[in-house]
Amino acid sequence: MDGASEESSESTTHLTELPFPPILRSHILHCSYDYWHPLYRSSTPKARLVSLTPAFLEYLREDGIVLPDDDIDAQTTWTDQDSGIYSQDRSDSEDDDALLDPSQHFRDLHLAVKQTIQELGGKVAPKLNWSAPKDATWIVPTNSMECTSPNDVYLLLKSSDFVTHDLEHAFDGCQDDGKSTNTDDAAIKYTLVLRKWIVLNPSLEFRCFVRAGKLIGICQRDLNYFEFLFAMEDNLRTRILAFFEEKLKDTFPDENFAFDVYIPPPHNRVWLIDINPWAPRTDPLLFSWLELLQMDLGSDDNSDDADDSDSDTMGNALNTPELRLVHRDDPEAYGFNTPQYGAQKLPKDVVEASIGGPGPMRQFADQWKEIMAQQQQDQTADNEEDA
Repeated sequence: MDGASEESSESTTHLTELPFPPILRSHILHCSYDYWHPLYRSSTPKARLVSLTPAFLEYLREDGIVLPDDDIDAQTTWTDQDSGIYSQDRSDSEDDDALLDPSQHFRDLHLAVKQTIQELGGKVAPKLNWSAPKDATWIVPTNSMECTSPNDVYLLLKSSDFVTHDLEHAFDGCQDDGKSTNTDDAAIKYTLVLRKWIVLNPSLEFRCFVRAGKLIGICQRDLNYFEFLFAMEDNLRTRILAFFEEKLKDTFPDENFAFDVYIPPPHNRVWLIDINPWAPRTDPLLFSWLELLQMDLGSDDNSDDADDSDSDTMGNALNTPELRLVHRDDPEAYGFNTPQYGAQKLPKDVVEASIGGPGPMRQFADQWKEIMAQQQQDQTADNEEDA
């Protein structure tokens, strides 16, 4: 054992990068919500999918945040007969562009989003093919992904770095295996997922890791200490393993992937929330990717040679997924005051200025320059007095 441990340690020491297998474009596409949702619809929260048009994708990619008028039926087309001041026939004014309703370029989609929200009870949580805009909840009053109008959806999507990654970098680092019919990123079928709004208890969300077709690891998604989870360890592991064996093992096309589940009270049913790529972009949470990539997969060999009871016990342990929970004394348990997705946040003044369009943003920039110039003058004056 000691020799094997030293050999493993030595091989780990010389690693210059994580030993991931090639990440294929087809694998990323299989993890897209519009691909796997039809396969597991009965095991997922209620949701509707809306195909996105090129005009809407262009809107998401545009700089700044200009939201449509809430009452799209009240739009007025001004002409020179109304007033020369308010005429929209002028082409030399940047301010006129800000007054236009951006949804006029994707009116059918806008109406579809509005209708879908109503059909799902008036409240939804949005996401794109792979990512939800969880990093942008700071921009909305509810500080959550709860949306009651199309504008709520657009504001989250346009403010999210995660969504931008879906649009611009979905296939970064991937190899083309010839299985994906679309080799051009622009030809990908982008989809808006609107899930019926439900309040999820974050303590009951778990991320699960599958390698070589075996469920090898399970851990909390919320990295806080929850004492009650420890009394449920065996039940959680059993439920999740049974769900994987019954629903995913023989139906998902890739042998390496991660998936997220939710197990609400009375903890007897597993809901599939998401499927994630087996790639560095997926957060391993309480594991490390190196652990997951090198974890012993055990053996499916049930031969009579394994007579030793210790060997049987070890074999069962290797074939049982490891469940990791945050303990009271773990460093992760003290991260509850750390803002989640803090790297994606911006000062409130910047956000409010960007929502107002190019005019307020330009005004904000000018004010910022004046403040910085004044600070520099004050600092120069202080230095002269000290001299």
